[in-house]
Amino acid sequence: MSSTILIIDDNETIREGLAHTIKRMGHTALKASSGVGGVELFRQNPGVAFVISDLKMDGMDGVEVLRQIKDMDPNVPTMIITGFGTVETAVEAMKLGAFDFLTKPFAPELVRLKVERALELSKAHRDNSRLQAHNQYLQEESEGRYRFADLIGGSEVMSKVFRTIEKIARTDSSVFVWGESGTGKELVARAIHNLGKRKDGPFIKVNCGALTETLLESELFGHEKGAFTGAIKSKLGRFELAHEGTLFLDEIGDVPPSMQVKLLRALQEQEFERVGGEQPVKVDVRVISATNKDLDKEVAEGRFREDLYYRLHIIPVTLPPLRDRREDISLLVQHFIEKLAPRTNPEVTGIADDALGRFMAYGWPGNVRELENVIEQSLVFAEGKQIGVGALPAVLQTQGDEERLEVPKEMSLPDILEDLERQLILKAFHKAGGVKTETARLLGIKTSALYYKLDKYGIS
Repeated sequence: MSSTILIIDDNETIREGLAHTIKRMGHTALKASSGVGGVELFRQNPGVAFVISDLKMDGMDGVEVLRQIKDMDPNVPTMIITGFGTVETAVEAMKLGAFDFLTKPFAPELVRLKVERALELSKAHRDNSRLQAHNQYLQEESEGRYRFADLIGGSEVMSKVFRTIEKIARTDSSVFVWGESGTGKELVARAIHNLGKRKDGPFIKVNCGALTETLLESELFGHEKGAFTGAIKSKLGRFELAHEGTLFLDEIGDVPPSMQVKLLRALQEQEFERVGGEQPVKVDVRVISATNKDLDKEVAEGRFREDLYYRLHIIPVTLPPLRDRREDISLLVQHFIEKLAPRTNPEVTGIADDALGRFMAYGWPGNVRELENVIEQSLVFAEGKQIGVGALPAVLQTQGDEERLEVPKEMSLPDILEDLERQLILKAFHKAGGVKTETARLLGIKTSALYYKLDKYGIS
């Protein structure tokens, strides 16, 4: 998608070089040779998605340009170009809302990376603004909808998940949901149940990973009075409770091998005996199972029965991790603010642009569940109507203590920024065990850009 980017620089060579790089990316470049001209050009073009301005210019400098542009649109990402500045200047510009710095001289590849990041943030903020202004988008509606049952997402990968759920909800086949922890597997199971012909029946959940083998058997199939010590009365199992409804077997990959045999029989025959019982119990249930384990690997290594795997794996649904659908982050952030603020901090209605930028840059190992927890924490400490950077947990402010970088003393701003970048790349490189594709993923950059930086800093 093409965007409009404004370049403000009194150096014609730099101005034209940036414009050339931006045009090659498929975007439109507006150019101004002075701060005053740049501000006026911005005023005349309300569709500008990103502003790049030189810091040192005759007349109106970059800080004043930034101040005036932020007065007109506080949410537009801006980047300062400098070959001179100091740490104090950098701090001042960041306080005014600068998205990033570009130090002279710079390579076209670095410009492309920073433009891509800025446009991601610009799009995220536009989505965030739409959320606040148009709550009705949350209603299930046509293509590109943002909400499906209790699942939130406008990305293409989530749209595919929504379409898959619609199709399989009409069937009665077993469904297998795979996804990392915190991606919303139970929400998918509930959506399939609620949209299917069993919606008026019970939805029963069993966490197979939270119970010992003995307890799991009793939990699934029930037991008769006196079947074991403490069984003072008969108890119905989850299979019976789910009769004419849906049984959700969460963490199915943790079922012990001996229980897998009994579970397979129950699924094949829709029949079982309670623990300590002799009479068969017949049930009619639809089974949805879920795991964050690689069951193909578990089968290959003999820890999970192949016949049970194929019995469960009739219709697979894969949920993407949050890092692979970053365009949904702003939607989820606003959704959780609206959900949690009324009981946590009713004054808060949104999130500041710089704070949203931290959300967009973070890796979210705990996925949507972690994001919801972070929003709840941030609401507690937020002041005013928006969640600011100061309200965020330390993990978003510093990327964790293990990622903390040392700021060199007595260095110019360009040297400081380069040294910090080198430190960050080294930490990611070591964390990834020297695997370049994983290092690039941790840094959120393309592998080709990583190779350039590794060569630049002599890292191997």
